[in-house]
Amino acid sequence: MELGSTPQQPREDRERVRSDNYHDHQAADGILSSPIPPVQFPNFEDSRQTVTPESQDMSSLYVSKRQRKLLKTSPQIHHTTNKGFSSSLSSSSSGSFSPESWKKLSDIKEIRRQLMKEMCAKYKSSISKTITHRHVGSLYVEDKYKVLYCQVPKAGCSNWKRTLIVLAGKAKNAEKINHDAVHYGGNLRTLNSFNQEEIMHRLKTYTKVLFVREPFERMVSAFRDKFNNPNPYYHSLFGKPIISKYRKNASLEALKTGDGVMFKEFIQYLLDVNRPVGMDIHWDQVNQLCHPCHIDYDFIGKFENMEEESNFALRLAGAPPNITLPSFKDRNPVDKKTSLNITQKYFSQISLAERQRLYDFYYMDYLMFNYTKPFNDLY
Repeated sequence: MELGSTPQQPREDRERVRSDNYHDHQAADGILSSPIPPVQFPNFEDSRQTVTPESQDMSSLYVSKRQRKLLKTSPQIHHTTNKGFSSSLSSSSSGSFSPESWKKLSDIKEIRRQLMKEMCAKYKSSISKTITHRHVGSLYVEDKYKVLYCQVPKAGCSNWKRTLIVLAGKAKNAEKINHDAVHYGGNLRTLNSFNQEEIMHRLKTYTKVLFVREPFERMVSAFRDKFNNPNPYYHSLFGKPIISKYRKNASLEALKTGDGVMFKEFIQYLLDVNRPVGMDIHWDQVNQLCHPCHIDYDFIGKFENMEEESNFALRLAGAPPNITLPSFKDRNPVDKKTSLNITQKYFSQISLAERQRLYDFYYMDYLMFNYTKPFNDLY
């Protein structure tokens, strides 16, 4: 079968299998019982399987002002940001860098890795360091150039997986690989499909790459993609229970199709301790998907500077200069890319209290990946 062709299995069925497997995996770990996993609190213990809505004190679900102070007791770490940085880089569309640009990217790489080590030492020092299949389910494997890439939906993952397929020699042109072939074509294996010895060998010897995105912006991007556009699978699986629980006097048509979920309703679902349907990888926290305190990533890149940083990561892995990350948007291409302004418009639809709870929900991602507070009125 050509990589650009659509697999025979109906897309909705493939989506359902992927999502059901994810929900089963999450439920087994006890994540679905709480909208804010215990990872977001100091002195975290890896005991999520014991947490249930019935057993958990409701007052512990969100980060309090006192807990926020505890999280900020160490001196603030000042890091190089992307502002003023990308403009000083030479054009890397060809995949090559000047010595000055390489040095700047190398410095940023080490700064981010050091921050991650400090965050993990401070907040997760007591967790088990044993790496299990659960920790590597989002890592995709490319054996030829020895790359492990952790998939973070809505942070450039489709184009990264296209690039891995090209690196593996399964396609010549990343831009000709369609969306379904990328995600459902069986062209890449995840690390959890290997045995423990093979997993550990790859973790020790391969270049491990993770790309992240501003948490609120990533979440809004996921909402727009799955609910503002036609998507029978997500509208049925998520839209129907969300509308049923959070919309007063919902029409029979809305209850039947799940179309037209409003942003405020989606936020109510996300923050609900008793969600009517489980979490999804498109809006789950990155630290829960990629486990950076278990996996020592060689490069943590930012979606906001994707072109330069992705090509730098590829050169770190030894990929040839002619292989670069494509930049096209293959889903809903007529939609504007989710930006800060678009994110702020969506957040104007919810209350300050909801914004605060969402910040608490994604707080560890903000902390670990050095993103600034998105609104000044958040504590």
